[in-house]
Amino acid sequence: MFGKLAADALGLSDIGSVVRVEDYDKVDADDYVFHEDNEKIFFLIKSKTDEYCFTNKALIHLDGTSAMSKKRMLYRYSYHSNPITNVHLETAGTVDMDVEIKFTFGHKEFSIDVHKKHLEELKDLYKSLLRIAEIMHENELMHDNAKASLELAATTLGRGQVGGTPVVEAFKELNQTAFSWLSAAQQKYLVKDFGFVFERYIKA
Repeated sequence: MFGKLAADALGLSDIGSVVRVEDYDKVDADDYVFHEDNEKIFFLIKSKTDEYCFTNKALIHLDGTSAMSKKRMLYRYSYHSNPITNVHLETAGTVDMDVEIKFTFGHKEFSIDVHKKHLEELKDLYKSLLRIAEIMHENELMHDNAKASLELAATTLGRGQVGGTPVVEAFKELNQTAFSWLSAAQQKYLVKDFGFVFERYIKA
């Protein structure tokens, strides 16, 4: 505890701040947003070493080694290929200077310290990430159900004829239908743009 207090007092801890909308274009992460493809920043946390940029399509993380170095590694985690899980918000204690938001993106665990004066804004991010996680889980279940239904239909082809139709013809017809159906299911249940969630919970 005393080590943490000393670090805060000396400015050595890496506590982040929430960047205002009007200042998004002043941070490095903005250079890596696909504005040309209608990607938009909805929430941005900046510390001495890192930037965490939440857009409608991905989390862009500029990972710095130290406050003294300008060298950074850029990571991009798209929502459609990195399911969000384990979303938690840890509020500040009496002597704490920061609050902490934790979540997992795919297989990557994040724990971001933010100054406690930004707690209200962080609550909005927490609700957004939690809702996105719920939608992802629900869509995964629906997509699995669609695949199971298709497999059940395909199994019936092993029983000779289907409604008087020869197996070969039925399989060909089912295969074409399956391709169209799975493509539609993937498009419906694999969400790539979560702007509608951020717009609902993030206060401008």
